[in-house]
Amino acid sequence: MDFTGKVVVVTGAASGIGEACVREFAARHAAVAMVDCKAGAGEQTVAELRQKGATLRYFQADVSSRAEVERLVPQVVGSFGGIDVLVNNAGIQRYGSATTTSEEQWDEVISVNLKGAFLMSKYAIPEIIKRGGGAIVMTGSVQSVTAQQNSVAYVTSKHAILGLMRSIALDFGRQNIRANCVMPGAIDTPMLRWAASRDRDPDKVLAGCAGLHIRGTLGQPEEVARVIVFLASDLASFVTGAAYAVDGGLLVPAGGMAFQGAGLGAPK
Repeated sequence: MDFTGKVVVVTGAASGIGEACVREFAARHAAVAMVDCKAGAGEQTVAELRQKGATLRYFQADVSSRAEVERLVPQVVGSFGGIDVLVNNAGIQRYGSATTTSEEQWDEVISVNLKGAFLMSKYAIPEIIKRGGGAIVMTGSVQSVTAQQNSVAYVTSKHAILGLMRSIALDFGRQNIRANCVMPGAIDTPMLRWAASRDRDPDKVLAGCAGLHIRGTLGQPEEVARVIVFLASDLASFVTGAAYAVDGGLLVPAGGMAFQGAGLGAPK
């Protein structure tokens, strides 16, 4: 899985699975464009990895904004010469049911999680085609195929990510673009810890999340990132239109998807 000469764009790259992807791709000699909406959030990672000889640059952009994505992609191409791999990882969570979720919350989640992946793909695909093809990997969720209680916007966005991924795989396969999706379980990221912090006993919530997995532990961001790197690599050259659970076996037991049992429902 050597990415020498390849340019990889990772969104939501300042923390969690996105940051782990940046580190994994950089370790395999890719030139990496870190994209996140937080000003300066990736500076420490950039400085650390550059000291190790990595080629990377941080770009601040809101992927839910057409104007910002339209500006971003030429900046990446200008900096690195093209794009070979796109990792659509940016995502947020807001809790609420179909009746308690506000229109603003719905729009926010759908805009970042789904529209952001659409816009990044829309503007990156022509650049990937110029390079003779490449790969797009989406970060979905086990909630791409199941549902968590009290999470209507998030669940809907992650279900839709599968449709977007499959459409891209179908529409651009003849241009040598592969598109796939990973579906993580409960991963020890800042987003999961934020969700747990909404409960009066966050440690109990995290322990409950760990218990959802067959092995009884939370997943680590790098465990997801390594699967993303594989799907982006030439080793996965005949893999496209597929969704892979990276969930520690969470989906295996009958009735296995029960995040509400871990305490990740409404605030308590």
